[in-house]
Amino acid sequence: MELRDIEIFLTLAEELHFGRTAERLHVTPSRVSHVIKKQERRIGAPLFERTSRTVRLTALGEELRDELLPAHQRIRRALERATAEGRATEGELCTGYTTPWCAELLLRTGDAFRAQHPGWSVRVREISFTDPYGALQRGEIQLQIAEFPVLEPGIVTGLVLFREPKALMLSAGHPLARASTVSVEDLAGVPLIRLDTIRSKAAADTHFPSRTPMGRLIPRGPSCSSWHEIPVLVAAGFGASIVAARSAHYHARPDIAFVPFSDAPTLDYGVLLPATGARPPAEPFVDLLRTQAAGAAPLHPQEAPAADRPPRASLPEPATHRCGTGG
Repeated sequence: MELRDIEIFLTLAEELHFGRTAERLHVTPSRVSHVIKKQERRIGAPLFERTSRTVRLTALGEELRDELLPAHQRIRRALERATAEGRATEGELCTGYTTPWCAELLLRTGDAFRAQHPGWSVRVREISFTDPYGALQRGEIQLQIAEFPVLEPGIVTGLVLFREPKALMLSAGHPLARASTVSVEDLAGVPLIRLDTIRSKAAADTHFPSRTPMGRLIPRGPSCSSWHEIPVLVAAGFGASIVAARSAHYHARPDIAFVPFSDAPTLDYGVLLPATGARPPAEPFVDLLRTQAAGAAPLHPQEAPAADRPPRASLPEPATHRCGTGG
């Protein structure tokens, strides 16, 4: 039995009317009648009882319907999936980042993704802290890598890609700048510079805590609206900032020191996706992101060989371009 003949039988079994079946399938009533008679001849028994007023299934017809319907539904779903994938063979995937190391991860993944999906291009754009999630919420991008936690309407948090140790960014003249490590409790004596664009309490508590784990008050430093203001304020001695440890390799300058924390929780970076709407092919891209992130060695100032490590307050200017925001 051909797939189209099965569809005609199942539609007639549902409608129990030759005219409505023909209209629904865009064929003639005579075509429906011909197909059903051919099926009945092949089976050797009637599938429908017909009168001038009614059409109803025979017991054999009901049995055949119950066995064919689930298989037909599976076939239709498989064809719909294949069609959707076939139509999604080209396009542009727009992604966003907030730090240069996330940008580099997206660029590496984009290269791998284009190799597997030649019809697709990947666009990578910087996301400003003045509007950290707006591009994703407005549908301007389909995927973003950002610092967790994120609790925003219209956004789904995906997997954590990597966990980054934290460091304290200080003026090179600050007494703690000469320490090998700092403790979270040391924050009680250091004003923290804040970004006033962070609206989420969970994110603010993570990046700009107001108290130490022992409950000591952390002084509040100046507020600013852009990451690029923070190093300027830090260098001038107005306060400090909690950053990812690898910030030292991207934002180094002679008047700033980066001192790793000995006891702070990690800074986690993960995938953000829109909660609704189409986002192909974000899922295969996320799989590649996971692979690329797992294969990239973390870059921390404390891991460099001692003979190759410059003084903490005068790390060399990195060769990579400054394509991101803060830490």
